[in-house]
Amino acid sequence: MSKKQLHITNGDALTQVLTDLNIEGDILVWHEMLCEGPTQEFIYSEEFLEKRKTFFDETYDIEVDEDRIFSELGKLDNTNAYSEIVLWFEYDLFCHINMVAAISLLQQKKINLPIYLVCSGRIEGEKDLKGLSELSSKQLQKHYKNKTLLTPEDIDLATTVWGIYCGIDHNLLKPFIVKSSSFKYLNNCLKAHLERFPDSKTGLNILETNILKIIKEEEIKSKNHLLGYALNYQGYYGFGDLQMSRIIDKLNLFYKVGNTKIELTRKGYEALLGKYNVSNEVNDNMYYGGVERLNYQFSKTENKLIKSALNAY
Repeated sequence: MSKKQLHITNGDALTQVLTDLNIEGDILVWHEMLCEGPTQEFIYSEEFLEKRKTFFDETYDIEVDEDRIFSELGKLDNTNAYSEIVLWFEYDLFCHINMVAAISLLQQKKINLPIYLVCSGRIEGEKDLKGLSELSSKQLQKHYKNKTLLTPEDIDLATTVWGIYCGIDHNLLKPFIVKSSSFKYLNNCLKAHLERFPDSKTGLNILETNILKIIKEEEIKSKNHLLGYALNYQGYYGFGDLQMSRIIDKLNLFYKVGNTKIELTRKGYEALLGKYNVSNEVNDNMYYGGVERLNYQFSKTENKLIKSALNAY
């Protein structure tokens, strides 16, 4: 019996598209958002799963569907049926953290098959970066035909990045911002990751700053209107409604919602001007892998993370 491909996709939307296109092979859907919350290097151990369950419950009031996770990951227990693995992940941080985790899991399970990558982003003749499920059938099939075979160096890079992300010194990611690899958007994603720590002057990260600037510069009528703007102008983060809504809510000290529009408060203007560091007022101590956000700040002048004076141990 001939062997087939195993496709690892970034979610249900793309999985449905691939099913509709009759892409041959089995599909494993990666149900995670590892760019937020605590992680550890060894993926889907009992301890790993408990951390993720607690995170989703406490942060988003979501119950993790363990049966679905293990049903999908169970497809990695019989890889003798497969000739190769094809990863389908996009250009953004959300997808890239999931991607390096998926590659690391394949290595941890000692699965020795060729690994290919289908990654969307820049499309010839179009201005905006595109997600895989946003591509036309013709564009998606072209991406699939031109999929990239990952080299041993690429795989080592992915597992190294995952290991650093799960650790406490994220400055170790800096050399990989300028390193060439088959992951052509990884550089942008790692830079975006460091910039989601609070700025050392303002205490706002780049997403929070952008949200307050949108309120200042645009006629924003409601929180839903603001959410739409924030999602459309987020660059390389790839966050969804759930994540962006949480960030908007954390900033409620800095804006007021009126009957016809949202406006910055005095604190909001002062925050944008960098009058003082507002990181503790935002009070968003999200874990990014192995690091608590408020323990570090991003210094633009030094172009690196520095220990937060307010939260240093």
